[in-house]
Amino acid sequence: MWKLKIADGGNNPYIYSTNNFVGRQIWEFDPDYGIPEERAEVEAARENYWKNRFQVRPSSDLLWRMQFLKEKRFEQTIRQVKVENEEEITYETATTAMRRAAHFFSALQASDGHWPAENAGPLFLLPPLVMCLYVTGHLETVFPEEYSKEMLRFIYSHQNEDGGWGLHVEAHSNMYCTVLNYICMRILGEGPDGGKDNACSRGRKWILDHGGAVSIPTWGKAWLSILGLFDWTGCKSMPPEFWLLPSFLPLQPAKMWCYFRLVYMPMSYLYGKRFVAPISPLIIQLREELHTQPYNEINWKKVRHLCAKEDLYFPHLLIQDLVWDSIYIFTEPFLTRWPFNKLRKKALEITMKHIHYEDENSRYIDIACVEKVLCMLACWVEDPYGDYFKKHLARLPDYIWVGEDGIKMQTFGSQLWDTSLGLEALLACKLTDEIGPTLMKGHDYLNKSQVSDNPSGDFRSMYRHICKGSWTFSDQDQGWQVSDCTAEGLKCCLLLSVMPPEIVGGTIEHERLYDAINILLSLQSKNGGISAWEPAGTSKWLELLNPSELFEDVFIEQQYVECTASAIDALVLFKKLHPGHRKQEIEDFIRKAVQYFEDVQRPDGSWYGNWGICFTYATWFALRGLAAAGKTYHSCLAVRKAANFLLKLQLDDGGWGESYLSCLAKKKKVTLSLCLVTQKFTPLEGNRSNLVQTAWTLMGLIHSGQAERDPKPLHRAAKLLINSQNEDGDFPQQEIAGASLRTCMIHYPNYRNIYPLWALAEYRQQVPLP
Repeated sequence: MWKLKIADGGNNPYIYSTNNFVGRQIWEFDPDYGIPEERAEVEAARENYWKNRFQVRPSSDLLWRMQFLKEKRFEQTIRQVKVENEEEITYETATTAMRRAAHFFSALQASDGHWPAENAGPLFLLPPLVMCLYVTGHLETVFPEEYSKEMLRFIYSHQNEDGGWGLHVEAHSNMYCTVLNYICMRILGEGPDGGKDNACSRGRKWILDHGGAVSIPTWGKAWLSILGLFDWTGCKSMPPEFWLLPSFLPLQPAKMWCYFRLVYMPMSYLYGKRFVAPISPLIIQLREELHTQPYNEINWKKVRHLCAKEDLYFPHLLIQDLVWDSIYIFTEPFLTRWPFNKLRKKALEITMKHIHYEDENSRYIDIACVEKVLCMLACWVEDPYGDYFKKHLARLPDYIWVGEDGIKMQTFGSQLWDTSLGLEALLACKLTDEIGPTLMKGHDYLNKSQVSDNPSGDFRSMYRHICKGSWTFSDQDQGWQVSDCTAEGLKCCLLLSVMPPEIVGGTIEHERLYDAINILLSLQSKNGGISAWEPAGTSKWLELLNPSELFEDVFIEQQYVECTASAIDALVLFKKLHPGHRKQEIEDFIRKAVQYFEDVQRPDGSWYGNWGICFTYATWFALRGLAAAGKTYHSCLAVRKAANFLLKLQLDDGGWGESYLSCLAKKKKVTLSLCLVTQKFTPLEGNRSNLVQTAWTLMGLIHSGQAERDPKPLHRAAKLLINSQNEDGDFPQQEIAGASLRTCMIHYPNYRNIYPLWALAEYRQQVPLP
């Protein structure tokens, strides 16, 4: 059986940690672990997922939950409650449902104080990892038989009925993920017509019916070129000389969004090397299987800008294609010949220097999964037997997650994010006498997870921002500051600082709180919004050079409603508890942030969400931030518009439900000079309610003062949450709720526990009940 291990560094000499691996969560397969009844329970969970996979696409993340609940011998002892049709919700009923949820969620806490969970959803993450290990010859060593079995289970589980795979578990099929997952199945040992329910032949038919692998988007063309299934001349130019450009130029690495910068850094190294893996018999077979014409007859330059319509979210202007073609025509013929090839050699050395810097400062975790695999492959290409590559291998377990739907590769992990939100939900319950040990462990985790130092050396020359005092999305070792994670972590520490230390543990030193404040203040833009990782402010026109067809608004750093709201919430509380520290700067920050909310609010009263689905998510955050800043329904037009927007969307059962299509629904008019975009709210199919989104909206309306105006919509929403609670205190897994990069949805299984619990706690506290 599979077993989740917490804060375990193992005995690998190539792995190291800044805080003794607090927050690390890794899976291992133990053939002797578990009794027959437990193994049968796991198989039943797998079978149940398979039978219902087209009704609920995300997994319920059951395997570790079953393990933890058994280890802790958890039994729900608080009676289940239901609210009948004409029955009023009483304070006792709300309290009972809330306590059941709080006790269940507390039982899921790990020994180091965090809440584990998968953070996955995209279907283009696992295949490149398998491809990389295949190329380097380490596949069977890193992933023995049981791993391959579960990887194939995951691929089968998320194949669409038309035979393809989507960008994420709920998406329509596209060329990028269908090609990658098809190759992955073949590398893992399936034959051309193998796989469960003819997975390979169905996948190959989808590919060929949609034009073949030559119409895969840019990132896919790069991976196929690495494998020898495409030619680098058919890829958009990614010259490593880019990393030699001086800082005063408008197009320079420091001006790129960190995620994209760190994708193209190793990708440009591999492009500059024109690296192609040894051509194996399998690759020769795949050349025949993936293309609609003989491989040697393909005109690679002609297909450089070809992209399947299913993948084309961000159509490129003609001028952009001309730019990329010009770079290729006027640079590549020279940079690959003497004497200019000396410049190419220098560029490759500088690029690798940046790769090693990122690796070392993230303990070889890197900023996220796409970057991790590319950096690992670049290190192997540089030196197949070197320590850099071995250190990468040692950190692969940090990315692997096992669910009832199989093994997946995580984005990285949401340990800090989930834990800080979970603690806020538990603190809102005001059940200190019942869950004190849970709060103490969570507080200890936050204490040990704050980043204690800036990146090493002259970090600004390596395009890094300060990170001392921040909290990351995952764990301290990863090292990348995130504004909303820092804000939520800070707020938790502030809330816990006013509680008895014998219950929640000692408070964090003031200087460390001040460091967190410094991070937040440093990330506010001129328009009042706050960015996520690094200061924004680069010219917007650079977004026109975004080479990706799949993702939009990713070339430069942006401001985000959700991050801005989290920062306001934390800063208001900090100002109350520490009024003497940078008071004027904090007040100016809040004033500008409120103005930002008013400026970017949509005409219908909503805000667009970048990190959750979508308008309900961002509107809750915005209302939370505005309420923290002292804005009310009566004093602020933005609050009134937002409340009215939410109320109009309430469904007959009292809930709210929004499809991931809201994140990307748009009308585009593209000319040489103009791209007009509109987005709209899209309900779930069949006007279904989603409990997580219902919880967000319930809290948003409470922040708007709805209880004083008309509490009926709040009662109806709370009733749905209460009546949907499972017998053990859990809530059912429903549609995916997280988002990223506009088109890519992220699965946060803990959301189904955190947000209904938090909403019930706020409802019980803020809404008068009999």
